This record gives sequence, C-alpha cells and structure tokens, in this order.
Amino acid sequence: MTSPTPHIAIIGTGIIGISTAYYLAKSFGQSKITLIDRDQPMAFTSAQSGENYRNWWPHPAMVAFTNRSIDLLEEIARQSRNRINMNRRGYALATRDSTIDALVSQLHDGLGSSADSLLRYHTGATANSYAPFDKPDWEGVPDGVDILQNQSLIRERFPSYDPEIQSIIHIRRAGDISGQQLGMHMLDYLKEAGAKRVVGEVKSIDTGDGFRIALATASGTEVLEADQIVNAAGPFADKIAEMLGVALPVYHTFQQKVAFEDRAGAIPRALPFSIDLDGQKIDWSPEERDMLLEDPDFAWLAQDMPGAIHCRPDGGDNGKWIKLGWAYNDTPAAATWDQQLDENFPDIVLRGASRLQPALKAYYGQLPRNMHHYGGWYTMTEENWPLIGTMGPEGAFMNCALSGFGTMAACAAGELCAATISGDELPDYAPCFSLARYEDADLMAALQAANKGVL
Repeated sequence: MTSPTPHIAIIGTGIIGISTAYYLAKSFGQSKITLIDRDQPMAFTSAQSGENYRNWWPHPAMVAFTNRSIDLLEEIARQSRNRINMNRRGYALATRDSTIDALVSQLHDGLGSSADSLLRYHTGATANSYAPFDKPDWEGVPDGVDILQNQSLIRERFPSYDPEIQSIIHIRRAGDISGQQLGMHMLDYLKEAGAKRVVGEVKSIDTGDGFRIALATASGTEVLEADQIVNAAGPFADKIAEMLGVALPVYHTFQQKVAFEDRAGAIPRALPFSIDLDGQKIDWSPEERDMLLEDPDFAWLAQDMPGAIHCRPDGGDNGKWIKLGWAYNDTPAAATWDQQLDENFPDIVLRGASRLQPALKAYYGQLPRNMHHYGGWYTMTEENWPLIGTMGPEGAFMNCALSGFGTMAACAAGELCAATISGDELPDYAPCFSLARYEDADLMAALQAANKGVL
C-alpha cells in the first residue's frame, strides 16, 4: 500500500467525486485531498438524480458491483440513523406479456449460480408467499426477485396498474434514497478529515513531476499542484481526459424528469419504483395525433415509443409528490452547463406514464403549477458500464461514465477508485470497469449483445 501523504486533487464534486474522496479518507486515512469544481457540491448532474437503487443487471459483474454499493449504503444508513432516507420497496417491472422467458433469462445471466435460490415464482390459482412492501423499512426485506403471474395477486397488490398487466418482476434489493443527504453525510466526514474544496473551473492540466492544474476562479487564474489526480467530472470527464492526452470512449445524452404534487392521489404512497417495460404509442386524441403527424419535427411523437417509462412516489409515506421519467432520448450531444429542457416533455411523460397508471389521466392539461421539470446528462460508454481506474499519465485516475446509475453505484465506485489509487487489493470486478476491458474480446462481444438497461 502506498503512503497516504501524496496530495490528491479530485475534479468534480458530484456524488462520484465526493464518494471517491470519502473512501480515500475513511478507508485509507488520506487527508491531503482537494475537491475542485466550478460550483457548489452536488449542484449539477447529481442534483438531477432519480435517487433510485437496484441490484438488477444482466451481467454478474454489475450485480456484484451494485450489491457492494448497496452494502455500503446500508452501512451508512445504520451509522447515520438513516439520514439518507433509505427504503427498500423495490423495482416493479410490469409487462402485458405473459411470456417472459427473455426477461427471466436476463435475470439468470445476472444472478448466475444464485438465480435458482433467488427467483421466486407466484403463478397459478394459488401463489406462494409474497412478502409485502407496504412498510418503508429497508432492513428485513427479502433479497432476490418475485415473479408474479397470478392475476388475482397482481390486482390485489398493484391495484393502480393497468388491468392488462400480465406479469410483474419485483426486484427486492432495490428502492430509493436521498442522494443529497448521502453527499452531505460524506462531505461532513471529509470536513472533519481535513479535506479542502476549491471553487474554480479547470482550464488546463500540465503533467511532469505531478500535475499543475490551472483554474479560473472568481479572483482570477490560480494554479493548484497535486501528486495525483482523479477525473470525476461527470459529463465533462472527456474534456478533462483530453487535457491529459486521453480519449475516453464516452458519449452524452440529455434525459429529463418531472416531479409534481399528486393532489389527486393517483399513485399509492407505498408503490415500488414502477417501470412499464412495454413500448407504446402515446395517448393522444385523434386530432392531436393527426396534427403531430403533419409536422416533421413532431411526427415521431405519434409513432412507436420505447418502453421503460417509470414512476414512483417521492417524499416518503407522508409526502404527496411523485416523479416520472422516460429516458427515450438516445441522441448523443455535446454536454453543456445549461439544461436542455423540452417544454413538451411534461405532457409527453405524463401521457406515457398514464398507460401503466391510468389514474394519472386526471392531470391531462392541468399539471400543477409548482411542477418541477428538470434534466441531466447521462454520460456513458457504448456498453453502459462505468470507467474506474488508471487513466493515461502515471498518477492519473478516472471515476466516470456512470450513466443514469451514479447515485446507486457511488459508494462502490468511490471505494474502488480509492483502492486503486492506494494500491490496495481490488475486487474481482475491478478489471471489468477499467480500460483493460476493451482488450477482452469475449467480454466486449457479450456486452454489445446485451441490453443496455439504462433506467
């Protein structure tokens, strides 16, 4: 293990940069840490998080990675008296298809040899025991996956869903947390550990004997020197990498969400994070559909749309808000500091979500004025796996490309990056998330054939 004395500069104070600093300090006693960002911590991409977590992935490396992250989240929840508002109501994946062999195969791919013991089937006239999800507790909730194809059970437990739903896959080690409180918990620890923050925008990085980072600050240009550097710059990670002569294999898409007060009580407060897996045509009136089809810029809204639209209660059992999201944008774009919001998105996502949750139709044309419409950049690799490890010059590291799963994976990502920097023993999944994976032809072929699974 290397000495904890080098000065480490971490570029980016989203949850990934903060988590990297947290585990450097907590696990390896590192105190000479400087966090760099142009704004306040958690103010950009991390502020737009859906704040969900799950261990559902179609590959065992990602399952192990997110299981480790959830372990660490649970540890923080225990230590902080659940400051992070962790619950474990799960992810409910709903489909109108009764033949779900492909989905079950994906679950087997991710869970590997554990699948047989972790998959529970509830079918036929009488269903096996199905553990409830009406309490917000995250401790004592079963692991694994409940597969529901018993229609009476589905109607009883998910009465708000479209009655045509035939199958539900309920991922049980899943739920939501407060990403902002997770970040504040870590920042409080870092302050006590002696870490520092600098507000400034990185303009250039010179290498040689360490790193010289030129920053544009409120008082002019300043130069910060560091022995090691971590690129945790989120949607600008590729720009930081270019300053070090590295081309990262990433691209960016802008995804949007809405949150609003559910005054009509359309969504049960105890509902799991609900995902409609089925593609659809948005619920426009015939007149609206004809108008859309006549306009080349909007005709796509009247045509087939992808699945994976999602909805969940927000604010806990006593709250009244709900969140809706639909990551249908797959067009790469250059990341900017300004939000690229589409004024039509709230109506689009509302009408799409109403297919699974018909009671949402009560809000057609009358979304609350205090609705919050927001968005953030998904920075990802083609295979939608993160990049964590060494990068370019000696002493340079990366922790980036965490797409739409940054909050849920932050703890494991921060721990892995900190261990790499400190020369500690690494978990078995570490090579899968480094640039070394691109030299593994078999792995890359398997990943390119798999579903991206961005939710």
